Amino acid sequence: MNFTYSDKVKNLEKKLTAFMEEYIYPNEKIYEEQLNSQKNRWDEVPPIMEELKQKAKESDLWNLFLPESELGAGLTNLEYAPLCEIMGRSVIAPEVFNCSAPDTGNMEVLVRYGTEKQKKEWLEPLLSGEIRSVFSMTEPEVASSDATNISTSIIRDGDEYVINGRKWFSSGAADPRCKIAIVMGKNDPNAPKHEQQSMILVPLDTPGVNIIRNTTLFGYDDAPHGHAEIVYDNVRVPAENMLWGEGKGFAIAQGRLGPGRIHHCMRLIGLAERALEDLCDRVVKRETFGKKLSEQGVIQEWIANSRMEIEQARLLTLKAADMMDTVGNKVAKKEIAMIKVVAPNMALKVIDRAIQAHGGAGVTSDFTLAYAWANARILRIADGPDEVHRRQIAKLELKNYS
Repeated sequence: MNFTYSDKVKNLEKKLTAFMEEYIYPNEKIYEEQLNSQKNRWDEVPPIMEELKQKAKESDLWNLFLPESELGAGLTNLEYAPLCEIMGRSVIAPEVFNCSAPDTGNMEVLVRYGTEKQKKEWLEPLLSGEIRSVFSMTEPEVASSDATNISTSIIRDGDEYVINGRKWFSSGAADPRCKIAIVMGKNDPNAPKHEQQSMILVPLDTPGVNIIRNTTLFGYDDAPHGHAEIVYDNVRVPAENMLWGEGKGFAIAQGRLGPGRIHHCMRLIGLAERALEDLCDRVVKRETFGKKLSEQGVIQEWIANSRMEIEQARLLTLKAADMMDTVGNKVAKKEIAMIKVVAPNMALKVIDRAIQAHGGAGVTSDFTLAYAWANARILRIADGPDEVHRRQIAKLELKNYS
């Protein structure tokens, strides 16, 4: 494995780092202030976000995640890794560059499986950042970590499909720019286990689409993005809205979640790097019991362990990305599963140490650490909980002994 980057990637790294320093970090508080100054946090997006998106477009730092050169930057998974890591250092940055979930995964689905009409209607405005989208899969009534449990129905009725079901954690549905949902449900419960599910495009203004509430995660509502609970009540959409074909939903989900999972891991490494920087900056400035915190043995152990853990997670991420590029997502599924367990747990350890070093200040909103910890903790569940990935890793490992 050769992790030496081309001049193209090095140049993008340099540009992206400079953009973060000049525009992203100074505007994080402004974004928060604009959001909280609105009468309704769900009605509009802080103006600074659209300003930053325009600057990113002008800097040719847009759609970096897409491997298709005519649509994005034309980067491999391995080449995208250091850029995604840089963006992951700030919770607002991925959206600025049109590289945030769930839009990235939804755009990849439309690129791979969308018809020309579907691409024209939905992919093009997503690529330009004019609209946002939602991936509506998880359900409150079933253990959705097993996608075959999904019970929402997608039933053909003439030239239409009728959708009925309840979803939650449909992240982004509350955003005023969100116009389209990719909904996963069952169209044939009697088909083979992994061919019962389908995915279909549902415009959010379709009659019967009812956003019930936005759940809070560790007390954060993530407005204006949110994590919506949605009831689909006899929702009718044209049959042409089906993605790929009936019974292909599970296959699409597996293809979609591979890149999505590793992107989360790349961003988590950036988040952990920033937390370690915050930790080090804090301890060289504070004194307890007659000496600087940085001179305390336990603090030095935290710093050393954090550095080692970040480097280990980064190497595993790069290995998984390289395998995705060279042998494909299916062959790399063990490595993707491994890093999806390793990265969130690593980030949580590093961020927790940084919080501890900050004392009471670490759990306040004065610093980015509390929100960073909440985001990292959520990712031990999102896109498959640790236990599901460990189960898959063990099964793949045991194949060598059967």
